[in-house]
Amino acid sequence: MYLNNLTPHCDSKKERKRVGRGIGSGFGKTAGRGHKGQKSRAGGFHKVGFEGGQMPLQRRLPKRGFVSLNKKKIHVIKLSRISAATNNINGIEDIRNIFKLSRSVQNIKILFDKEITESISIKGVLISQNAKNAITKVGGTTE
Repeated sequence: MYLNNLTPHCDSKKERKRVGRGIGSGFGKTAGRGHKGQKSRAGGFHKVGFEGGQMPLQRRLPKRGFVSLNKKKIHVIKLSRISAATNNINGIEDIRNIFKLSRSVQNIKILFDKEITESISIKGVLISQNAKNAITKVGGTTE
């Protein structure tokens, strides 16, 4: 096999469409644009979603949903991660420092995922009822 024997795969090379090259080409005269109208002319552009003056679909459909600007971001942390990291937590700042959370997180909630063995003390964050029960069961405190 030599370089002069190599040929590309039969479908890999596609010739570009040459429009406006006579009636026999299939794309002569109007060059595949049809007759008249905005799209047939050079520079015949209209914005996305424009339907010729008809009310566009995205404006005909009703709006759905609402996102409150006052909504607080609550970050969820599992109880097992907290027990593995530290024994004493006083407020959100401690958790932010331990888990490297961003300043945009305004509230933190601790959720129960599995039983813990060491007692821990937590105050100043939201705690689920199951997590509270698990903490008090091993002798820890929550506020």
